[in-house]
Amino acid sequence: YKLSVAPEMDIMEYCRKEWRGDTPVAKRMRKGYEAVAQKFAAIRRVRGDNYCALRATLFQALSQATQLPSWLQSEDFTMLPENLKSKYDWIKQWQLKQKLGRKMGEISDEIKEYLILLRKKWKNISEIKGPIEKQEACDKLFRNEEEEYSLYEALKFLMLNTAIELYNDDRNGRRVPVFSWLLFARDTSSNPCQLMHNHLNHIGHSGGLEQVEMFLLAYALQYTIQVYRLYKYSTDEFITLYPNDPEEDWPVVTLITEDDRHYNIPVRMCQETML
Repeated sequence: YKLSVAPEMDIMEYCRKEWRGDTPVAKRMRKGYEAVAQKFAAIRRVRGDNYCALRATLFQALSQATQLPSWLQSEDFTMLPENLKSKYDWIKQWQLKQKLGRKMGEISDEIKEYLILLRKKWKNISEIKGPIEKQEACDKLFRNEEEEYSLYEALKFLMLNTAIELYNDDRNGRRVPVFSWLLFARDTSSNPCQLMHNHLNHIGHSGGLEQVEMFLLAYALQYTIQVYRLYKYSTDEFITLYPNDPEEDWPVVTLITEDDRHYNIPVRMCQETML
């Protein structure tokens, strides 16, 4: 199995290898990497398929997990596929990567298994005390393709569930985050059914996560996703937070992108940053 997240490499060494020229873009990227290197010593490359935003986020969340998030502990967590299927007939059109062409009626048990797997892996890894052992457990998980892709299917389903909750909250006059309006203001996703058909079903096959879906992922996981967007160096958007008004108690994961399409992982916080 090839590792989905490559071993560590010195961040400036990586930058010099990738961005040699004297073009304005190369200069900006080097400046961006220099800024990241103030905080992090190394980078891990993430396999570049259409799951890379999910992969980078989940890898970071698991590698620093010290407890099981409360939403993973709830009793009805694993009942989500059944509960949603009983309320929304259109959910039967949900697509699984490995099972294209099979409908939700047949696959809700599999999604339940994926949700149980997510809970189990998160619990096991969060209970590992030593940082080296924890990292090894994450590397092992992200070498196991079948398990890894099952976890992404679980995350996508959680994103759908979160979108349905936000959509219903808005319709019922409750306050929702701004991104939720943007999510449902798109012609291609004016409601959760369209979001599923035109976006979520395609993640991992023909497309990755768009900006507004990064917010949805953050809400689904109840994590703040902090992204160094290198091509935005020296602008207000160089470091972007999803969501931009995060809850105080949400843990933070950090990613790096050069183009808002592919995400890598910065690791090894520099000592002075930690102090």
